[in-house]
Amino acid sequence: MSTPGEEATAHGDHGTHGDPGYQHGKAAYLRRLKLIEGQVRGIQRMVDEDTYCIDVLTQVSAVTKALQSVALGLVDDHVHHCVHDAAGSGDTAELDRKMDEIMGAVKRLMR
Repeated sequence: MSTPGEEATAHGDHGTHGDPGYQHGKAAYLRRLKLIEGQVRGIQRMVDEDTYCIDVLTQVSAVTKALQSVALGLVDDHVHHCVHDAAGSGDTAELDRKMDEIMGAVKRLMR
């Protein structure tokens, strides 16, 4: 759903952002995310079965670390693909936009 004054984009349409930097590793990311999804379901089951709190927390920590690993991979892909391409284009405004994007994402990850 788009907001007023904003055109809706089709699935897979990246607008002015270009192709995602993770495209070459998409299958691996999807496999990892499905594993993480299974871990989260396991945590839900643990809570449902009244598993000892420390054991649940251990699994929450594992999922958190797994998601952080995915995030770091995406940061790396963004820098090596999107930022690199913007730097090579000679368009300093586009490079500044990409740098601002990555720094904003890193700041959100560090909160």
